[in-house]
Amino acid sequence: MNGASREALASARERLDALTDNTSVDAAQLAEELAAVTGLLDREVSLRRVFTDPAQAGEAKAELVARVLGGQVGGETVDLLSGMVRSRWSRSRDLVDAIEELANIADLVAAQRADALDGVEDELFRFARIVASSTELRAALTDRTATVSAKAELLRSLLGGRAHPVTERLVVRLVTQPRGRSLEGGLDALSKLAAARRDRMVAVVTSAVPLSDQQKQRLGAVLAKLYGRQMHLNLDVDPEVLGGISVRVGEEVINGTIVDRLEEVGRRMAG
Repeated sequence: MNGASREALASARERLDALTDNTSVDAAQLAEELAAVTGLLDREVSLRRVFTDPAQAGEAKAELVARVLGGQVGGETVDLLSGMVRSRWSRSRDLVDAIEELANIADLVAAQRADALDGVEDELFRFARIVASSTELRAALTDRTATVSAKAELLRSLLGGRAHPVTERLVVRLVTQPRGRSLEGGLDALSKLAAARRDRMVAVVTSAVPLSDQQKQRLGAVLAKLYGRQMHLNLDVDPEVLGGISVRVGEEVINGTIVDRLEEVGRRMAG
């Protein structure tokens, strides 16, 4: 997003945070309702254009939200969406993208309240690795001829009872409502949102053998110092790394033969 849309999304996130700070608000229900509105506005192009029309007064658009959605979603959802349509958006699609992101964040808030956010982060990463390693599974989940219900049922058979309900909801929504994104890109975006809930960056660490607890602690400390933020480590094992490790943070890749090499890099950068 650019310009006005970025500012509008930032404001919407602040309103969502203020709303979900109240523990009496059902974050999971809020996520479900926002996801439903995302689907509605994806289908109803004319409606989302009205909601983002700069020629229309913000209050008039907020009143339209209440008329169209008031009987279908809760008051908290209506209030949140009313604030969003009062904002200025660069493109009508940006509003829908923002509502979808808020739906995902609300589900992550539900996980955080249940002290399960770390587990959801790890499950999203592991599922992404499973998809990357199975062309058959990826083909089934991205098959455009398969029905939404068939994909949802496949995911529930894979994740039901094995993953946290928030993980299952996030993945099912992504697969059944891809909205033009790749499966890999969508999973990566969800992982970043989960990390951001604790103001953490995600480091994907690939090593030839599993790292010890001490090595993980040392690596996390070094990366936190390098990037100035708490770091969540997604760990993967690949024998082809040949005894070393590879660390990817966003688009940046750090290769090293041992953890001590990363510590040395940290010392040089600090100096």
